[in-house]
Amino acid sequence: MAAPMEVALVTDAAGPLSNCSVWELHSGSALPGYRGGNSGARSLALLGGEHLLGAQLGKGYINVWELQRKDQLQQKIICPGLVTCLTASPNGLYILAGIAESIYLWEVSSGNLLAMLNRHYQDLTCLCFTDDSSHFLSGGKDCLVLVWNLYSTLQVEHAQIPEPRHVWSRHSLPVTDLCCGFGGPLARAATASLDQTVKLWEISSGELLLSVLFDVGIMAVTLDLSEYHMFCGGMNGSIFQVDLCAWPVQRDRAFQSERETGKIFKGHRNQVTCLSVSTDGSLLLSGSHDETVRLWDIQSKQCLRTVNHKGPVTNAFIVLAPANMFNPDSKPGVPLPKFSKHLHGTESSEDQGAEGVTLRLGLHQQGAGESYLEKAERLYSQMCSTREKNLMGDQEQLKIQVTELEDEVSTLRKINKNLFDFSARIITKSAK
Repeated sequence: MAAPMEVALVTDAAGPLSNCSVWELHSGSALPGYRGGNSGARSLALLGGEHLLGAQLGKGYINVWELQRKDQLQQKIICPGLVTCLTASPNGLYILAGIAESIYLWEVSSGNLLAMLNRHYQDLTCLCFTDDSSHFLSGGKDCLVLVWNLYSTLQVEHAQIPEPRHVWSRHSLPVTDLCCGFGGPLARAATASLDQTVKLWEISSGELLLSVLFDVGIMAVTLDLSEYHMFCGGMNGSIFQVDLCAWPVQRDRAFQSERETGKIFKGHRNQVTCLSVSTDGSLLLSGSHDETVRLWDIQSKQCLRTVNHKGPVTNAFIVLAPANMFNPDSKPGVPLPKFSKHLHGTESSEDQGAEGVTLRLGLHQQGAGESYLEKAERLYSQMCSTREKNLMGDQEQLKIQVTELEDEVSTLRKINKNLFDFSARIITKSAK
């Protein structure tokens, strides 16, 4: 039986003709790519080994291809705003998208929007799942990294607001990238930031294990499969290798570029935007705003291959090619449904009549619910209270007050965002 083929999936911001290029990792031979649209940064993901997802750059929708049909878009998932980051669970059951400061969670089998999480205060920049799909992490321009338990999030009632398992607030500037190791809820996670640090955390306890300070802002981070090394892409084009098993063990460490020249990959002329390590841990793939993708030998730090693009590279990662990627006669096991823009349970009656099966976790723990008499009594009391408010004229006044409060919140959000952007520029300039 032939060994699985490793391929590189790469997108750039050049134009809409060729979205995602594909090439064989070891030989460098180009393979048929995916056409139509172009994907934004941190917005390309494989779904269940049968579909490729790419959030359209500067638009409010997600392009969907069947892996074997590279020349034709199968579907567009319409979103309520610009998608700033995108990921899919490794088990292929869920899709996550960052839209402004909110996280949208869809169920793939039904297309239902199961949750909208609003715990960030600024736009999201990155999302990632643990390898067992039990947890996911979100990072944003508000300098926060949130750790979410997927199943706890799904079990929360609509009237309640889901809470993250951990809130990591040790970064002082926007978070730029996330990476999870192996081990599910026991895994370690790396976070990168413009504050010139990369931090390593333990997901189960939420404890900070390591903080490495660099002399430039870090735009990308990844771990090798053995988690002996951490690779960090800088704004100056350098890639730094951090040994996680170095002795003595220090929680706070400074990477000294002058002394550790043997642990720096040099070749890119602009900021490194994405990093990925091969399965055997011998090769490192990097993409940059200098419009090139480079393949490096990790042991020697030599560049083995340079692939030129026509625009800044937005995504570049290594995957084991699914069997149906190169079989034009194959078809997905289950076709994708139409994805909803509205939170499940709040759709119109027409949307609720659509086909699909919804799986909700933990229903056996929720009890039998209220009886018909209890429900009738509750609805009657609500109707009476609404009628009394209408007679007193309170409802119209309440609508006016709600509108005024919404306008005030919108204004305060704009002021907060402007203040944050101004402070970030001042801090960044002073650091330079």
